Amino acid sequence: MKLTDYLKPEYIEIGLKADSKEELLDRVLELAEKNPHVLDGRKMRAAVLDREKIMSTGVGKNFAIPHGKTDAVDDIVLAFAVTAEGVDYASMDNEPVRLVLLLVSKESLVSQRLKLLSRASKVMNSEAARTALIAATTPQDVLAIFNKEEERIGD
Repeated sequence: MKLTDYLKPEYIEIGLKADSKEELLDRVLELAEKNPHVLDGRKMRAAVLDREKIMSTGVGKNFAIPHGKTDAVDDIVLAFAVTAEGVDYASMDNEPVRLVLLLVSKESLVSQRLKLLSRASKVMNSEAARTALIAATTPQDVLAIFNKEEERIGD
């Protein structure tokens, strides 16, 4: 199971403009709502925002991974954005966010959700990957970087 099994060009935005964490989350959730596995966009949004209230998903190194579990989706749904500028996200390291990977899954897909969260963390721990993603100019570039990094980390 790989991130690239779920991440498709239509769920990726480069140069996303957002002036706040809330606006950034709204824009990434809008991307995710294009996915046919989203049964109820409003309920999905609530699950992600409720999770965010518990603790910021800005994990550091310019990366945030907002996520949630809900039966408003019938599978795993991913969306990814590279922001045009850094966005204050109340991250653990107090650095602005440039890379956002949204992951929402059906409540029953616990092991798959955890595996994908782990894979995302491993990919984003690579400074080279983060730098390449920030420099990406197309969704296809983003997918190529994710593919390369997922090959590097293996199963």
